[in-house]
Amino acid sequence: MKKLMILVLGLCLSCADNGKGKGPETASQEIESQIVQQKESTSSAFIPTVNFEEFNTKYLQQKNDTTYIINFWATWCKPCVKELPVFEKVNEQYKDRKVKVVLASLDFPDKLQNQVIPFVKKFDLQSKVVLLDDPDANSWIPKVSEEWSGAIPATIIYNSKELRFFEGSFTYEELNKELTTIL
Repeated sequence: MKKLMILVLGLCLSCADNGKGKGPETASQEIESQIVQQKESTSSAFIPTVNFEEFNTKYLQQKNDTTYIINFWATWCKPCVKELPVFEKVNEQYKDRKVKVVLASLDFPDKLQNQVIPFVKKFDLQSKVVLLDDPDANSWIPKVSEEWSGAIPATIIYNSKELRFFEGSFTYEELNKELTTIL
């Protein structure tokens, strides 16, 4: 819709020019440039940035018939990056069941455009990715789990009946086993 509005606005401006100044090619180039700029400014829309209160409400406190796998990770964390394909495989394997994988990036917010988004695109991550931006980790980490030292990777698997917390990396077999026991 925004693209259409930009296109219409651009056409109106070029028509209002009454032949003075810019030709149709230049107006068309300007419109294309505006569309590209619009795409770039909204490219992070598919990776929302949330504080802990929002994250807690949207991802940790769901009371429905879905089982959630919440993985805390960062692009700079080698064990986190190594295990991401495990979560992607589980996400794909259980996509027709009521299982939802959420990858909560703990990268700094200023790294979203130049590091997180390119990483997600490069590795074609299909799981839901969110950037958790809440600098007071000492207050929210124990709210996630009293067992959590703050080290990553860390994962929560929960549904309306049970919640389990894991600090450390998963293999596919380990994650699948934990998931099937909670389902």
